[in-house]
Amino acid sequence: MRHLLLSLLLLSSLAHAELPETDWLDLMPAEDRQALEDMPEISHDSPEGDSAFYGADGLRQQDKDLPAVMYSAKTVAALDGKAIRLGGYPVPLESDEKGNSTLFFLVPYPGACIHVPPPPPNQLVLVRYPKGIPLENIYAPLWVSGELKVETISNELADAAYAMDAGEVRLVTDEDL
Repeated sequence: MRHLLLSLLLLSSLAHAELPETDWLDLMPAEDRQALEDMPEISHDSPEGDSAFYGADGLRQQDKDLPAVMYSAKTVAALDGKAIRLGGYPVPLESDEKGNSTLFFLVPYPGACIHVPPPPPNQLVLVRYPKGIPLENIYAPLWVSGELKVETISNELADAAYAMDAGEVRLVTDEDL
């Protein structure tokens, strides 16, 4: 009986153990990472709507002065179907009747897709989370865990090269830091 209890305790702790963190740069092929590292710094300090990125069809208007890596949809095939945990910031797209966010983009830095330019498609993950999560502050970081899929998503706000049906979404807490 004691062995059964120890086994159940071990299984329970493993079931609640989190996946190791995946770095956003791991979502980019090596050539894109290098191009991004070689790119000059981009300012995110401009006011909303005060940019060439805001065209009649939303943020997807391109700036000819930015390198092609800023529009790259190249993915890492080895990540397709892999269970990952990714930290990032939400850009809410759909909510349930309780106001909980059930569909959102996860982005690597706060304000992405609101301020400009939006991240490249291979730095955007569309998260489907039917359980929903209240998102009172889009500047509060989240942990999102689930199976990552190479999937092209395009909407009026941005394009994404990845999607995830999340099994868990939670706010980052002080204990995580």
